[in-house]
Amino acid sequence: MLYSNHSAKLRKCLALGLLFLFLPAPQAAPPDMEKMLRLAEARYGAPAVVAVTQWRDAMATARGLTETEKINRINEFFNRRVVFVDDVEAWGKTDYWATPLESLGRGRGDCEDFAIAKYVSLRSLGVPLDRLRLTYVRAQIGGGSQAHMVLAYYPSPRAEPLILDNLVGDILPASRRGDLFPVFSFNSEGLWVGSGASEKASGSATARLSRWRDLIARMRAEGIEL
Repeated sequence: MLYSNHSAKLRKCLALGLLFLFLPAPQAAPPDMEKMLRLAEARYGAPAVVAVTQWRDAMATARGLTETEKINRINEFFNRRVVFVDDVEAWGKTDYWATPLESLGRGRGDCEDFAIAKYVSLRSLGVPLDRLRLTYVRAQIGGGSQAHMVLAYYPSPRAEPLILDNLVGDILPASRRGDLFPVFSFNSEGLWVGSGASEKASGSATARLSRWRDLIARMRAEGIEL
């Protein structure tokens, strides 16, 4: 999401990030779409069923594509299908991480929700974990610096990442996104501070508890196993 009080928000996000519990990450299983369709209808009604069906079809079509084609297809799908709003408007909370089902069910989400949905989709399509990072950045928007989240895709471990952003339709190399300044990034395996591709943050695994773990639990209950 975008915040005007970016410094306080970034400090909060980094503090939360350092508490993440990183769980083992085997090959992600395909989402249980039948379960998600039932939940979509029960929670949100017919429009949500249409949205989840479109996601299922987009995933099925993308499964046989190259990785480059997959990231383009998934990025375009969510940027077109979900409307950007902040958490207060979408959920009545100042900071909430929505599951893909929740984002599609409401048809709305903030930057974190876009990044999470793309991450989940690409993991389910077989993109290796070490190529994907959810990345908090400071974004230069309208002359100010605001907290924002994007999904970074690394074609190889030390390659320059490509940035999937709900605010910019084109997927561009990080070097062409001079408006973004990385703060920290994470996935199900670890957390990295700044823009370093290999400098993993330290900390006790038993102490890393956060909303990331809660998000994983909620996704599992909806039929998504990462």
